[in-house]
Amino acid sequence: MNIKLVITDIDGVWTDGGMYYDETGNELKKFNTSDSAGVIFLRDAGKEIAVITGENTVIVENRTKKLKIENVFSGVKDKLQKAKELCEKLNISLQEEVAYIGDDINDINLLKAVKFSGAPANAPEYIKDLVTVKLKKKGGDGAFREFAEELLKAENKFNGILSRYGL
Repeated sequence: MNIKLVITDIDGVWTDGGMYYDETGNELKKFNTSDSAGVIFLRDAGKEIAVITGENTVIVENRTKKLKIENVFSGVKDKLQKAKELCEKLNISLQEEVAYIGDDINDINLLKAVKFSGAPANAPEYIKDLVTVKLKKKGGDGAFREFAEELLKAENKFNGILSRYGL
């Protein structure tokens, strides 16, 4: 297996799926900084990272900008079609060279279309039944990092990545 592109959902994967509002109506989301290590590990392995989310918020834009993720698509209704477009642009095979992590019904088609897939522990059972790896971590609790590590383990690359950090 040689995954070249890792695509991720945000709400329910990088966050706990909650939508928090303050008294003035500002929306807040909690991100787990542990997931940023997943981004670093994937980059160390030479993988492209993309975000495809149905939500359209400045919060996601700010988080992905901080992590220097360039392929960010917000407000997407058809995630599978957007992934196909991105694969065509990058000249890679969706079925053979893409991994995806998602957690709900709007992720089903893309989860079924890729080579390697995952879902957080708190995803519905019918979603977890579709994926390559059922994660132990919940969305917002480091699920993306765990997914990145499981992918790199499946490709026998994880120990090599860790050795770069003295482990």
